[in-house]
Amino acid sequence: MKISIITAAYNSAKTLEDTLQSVLSQTYHDIEHIVVDGGSTDGTQDLIKRFEPLYGGRLRWISEKDNGIYDAMNKGLRMATGDVVGILNSDDYFTTPDVVVQVAETMADKTLDAIYGDIHFIRDGQPGKCIRYYSSKLFRPFCLRFGFMPAHPSFYCRREIFSKAGLYKTDYKIGSDYEMMVRLFMVHKIKTRYLPIDFVTMRTGGASTRGMRSRMQLIKEDIRGCRENGVYTNALMISCKFAYKIFGLRL
Repeated sequence: MKISIITAAYNSAKTLEDTLQSVLSQTYHDIEHIVVDGGSTDGTQDLIKRFEPLYGGRLRWISEKDNGIYDAMNKGLRMATGDVVGILNSDDYFTTPDVVVQVAETMADKTLDAIYGDIHFIRDGQPGKCIRYYSSKLFRPFCLRFGFMPAHPSFYCRREIFSKAGLYKTDYKIGSDYEMMVRLFMVHKIKTRYLPIDFVTMRTGGASTRGMRSRMQLIKEDIRGCRENGVYTNALMISCKFAYKIFGLRL
C-alpha cells in the first residue's frame, strides 16, 4: 500500500529539513512524499534538491506561485498516486519513526475510509517541551457542530474518497480543513477509526492560532463550512472549542 504525504511549503527553509528528515526516518518505505512549494526565495528549493537523492525516487516536488496553502494542498492531491493520502505541514514533523507503518497496517482494513489520531504542540527551539496535546480520542461527527474536528495533521484518507468528495475550497483563508472534515464526515459519512498515537509534532504559530482576529475569522469560516454542508451551528456553539484550547485538556 502506497502512502502519499503532501507538504505545502513557502519560505520554509528553517523548518522543512525536520519535516523531510522525519519522512526519511519512517520505518515504512512505500511512501510518496509530495512537496508543493509556492515559489520560495529563502533557499527552500535548494534544501529540497539536497534531500531529493536521499529519497531514492520517492520525492516529487514542484515550485510555482499558488493561491495559498489550500491551493497547494489541492495541487498535491492532484499529483498523488498513493492509496492513502495525508498532510504534513512544512513547520511540522512526525513524532516517531513508526507513524506511517501504523497508518498502513490500520488502513489494510478495506472497510475503513480514513483514520486519525493525536498531535502535540511545541515552541520553536524547545522540541522536548509539549505546550499542548490535542487528542482526537473523544471526537464524534456531531462534535463538528461545536467546532471540534480530528487533528488534521493526523488525518489519513483513501485517495478515492477525495476523488468523490472534492478538493479543499480555496476561498477559505484558514478554515478549509474544517470544512473538508464537515463534508467528509457529515455529507459523505466516511467510516473511520481513531488510533491512540501521537502522529505529529507541530510548532505553534500557524494561521489558525494567531490572536483574536484569526479566531473571529475561524468562527466565521467554521459556521460557513457547516451551513454549506447542511449542518446547523452558530457562533456560540463553535466558540466551545476555544475553551477547550485554553484549558489544554488531554482526553
